[in-house]
Amino acid sequence: MRLKIVTPIAPCLDETVARVVAEAPNGSFGLLPRHVDFVSPLVPGVLVYETAAGGEHYVGINAGTLVKCGAEVLVSTRNAIPGDDLDSLQARVRAEFIELDEEERQARSALARLEAGIVRRFLELEKT
Repeated sequence: MRLKIVTPIAPCLDETVARVVAEAPNGSFGLLPRHVDFVSPLVPGVLVYETAAGGEHYVGINAGTLVKCGAEVLVSTRNAIPGDDLDSLQARVRAEFIELDEEERQARSALARLEAGIVRRFLELEKT
């Protein structure tokens, strides 16, 4: 199978694999080359894939969608962090995703302040 993982910024992975294990909202599942075509949402976690040589590799993902069509498995996610060591990957994922969550929180807060300012200006215009 061909595994492709893409993010909004850039492709993350494009590799021939023998097996893929991912996690959906209702639990983990595995895909082998002759698996029926399949679509599933993914929850934040670790996607595991095995190369043709037999080595296991990991990709930390921040939710997304998996589509298996024929011999191609396409994963679309907001963020993906590849790694070969599960312990170091877990630490990197935790640090990067927490940082991104904080940035999103700050952006939402700034947007809320802008919206409140616009509403306040409209109310001032109505009074005049």
